[in-house]
Amino acid sequence: MPKISNKGAKMPSSPIRKLVPFSDAAKKAGKSVIHLNIGQPDIKTPSVMLEAIKGFNKEVLAYIHSEGTPPYREKLAKYYHSVGATQITADHLIETTGGSEALLFAMFSILDDGDEVIVPEPFYANYNGFSQAGNIKIVPVTAKIEDNFALPPIEEFEKLVTDKTKAILICNPSNPTGYLYSEEELEVLRQIVLKHDLFLIADEVYREFVYDGKKQTSILTLKGLEQHAIVIDSTSKRYSACGLRAGNIVTQNQEVRQTAIKFAQARLSPSTLGETVAMAALDVPTSYFEEVKEEYTKRRNALVAGLKKINGIICPEVGGAFYVLTQLPIQDAGHFCQWMLESFDVDGTTMMMAPGEGFYFTEGLGKNQVRIAYVLEVEMLEIALNILEKGLEVYKQEFA
Repeated sequence: MPKISNKGAKMPSSPIRKLVPFSDAAKKAGKSVIHLNIGQPDIKTPSVMLEAIKGFNKEVLAYIHSEGTPPYREKLAKYYHSVGATQITADHLIETTGGSEALLFAMFSILDDGDEVIVPEPFYANYNGFSQAGNIKIVPVTAKIEDNFALPPIEEFEKLVTDKTKAILICNPSNPTGYLYSEEELEVLRQIVLKHDLFLIADEVYREFVYDGKKQTSILTLKGLEQHAIVIDSTSKRYSACGLRAGNIVTQNQEVRQTAIKFAQARLSPSTLGETVAMAALDVPTSYFEEVKEEYTKRRNALVAGLKKINGIICPEVGGAFYVLTQLPIQDAGHFCQWMLESFDVDGTTMMMAPGEGFYFTEGLGKNQVRIAYVLEVEMLEIALNILEKGLEVYKQEFA
């Protein structure tokens, strides 16, 4: 029988989605499942975006420019002006099919086989998947839960730089930890990047979701990084429209941009309908984000407070995005998450989380951690917290 590729065999399963068969089985058995495993919010997509779908009246659903149409990119550039990157123009942007494609194009444009990219772990699992696909070597620098997953000291980065190091990759605010990098931490990264002539890739798809009066600082605003900075962004995440699959790359480095355009041309075109909706999204008033942030703040507060009340759980402070990476008083969180779906419920309801191990590169780390997405209303989070607390009690008795 023919065999699959080594590349395919090495491709890791998603820690976010690999338990879906167990969730489906639980539902088939008549259970309700509270999904806190995936960043799919229940926040309504802005109506102006949905109206744009209804109002699409072209007779042919044709290709558009591989990098996105000029009018869309010009309008998108103005969005970046609003977050402090006033130098960005349409010629610094490439429209992509979601933030994931933006990440893939960026990585493949600057990293060759065997090149190294330093990534603070834990990190978004697709960083590992795309690196495997491109034969790129991830070099992790470990952030610790007791430090709220803050940026590790500069000395830890310096130890890892080799002649194969081409880039540093961060997510700010972070998926999966919810940590928000400070300006001081970004300055540390700026110094390392300039000292060693590296690229700095920043996944900033959760830029709008920061709390407690704080603001996210884009690497596009850091002086001296004009030829080093590459931003990954997502309209889909920003406007609670995950199925839209609209994202983009931002970089002032024209060699990088022209290279990424070749990958964009190879996939022909982003979604014509997607761009229509993304264009409408840029008319959503800023008051939308104030309301959304207020709601997420309530959810975060309820979840973090509830987790801290459960005996043995370690929960860090959370400054942004809509995730918490928390440590459970057990040894194998992956087994626990599966057990919760297969064998436990409270009044017919159970919950689904993402095992933390899949967000680490270093073997053995995160085995007792889970990522919980506070993407549902407070009432559902409180029900889930009750299920989690009772589930832990039973699990520890059965698997002591």
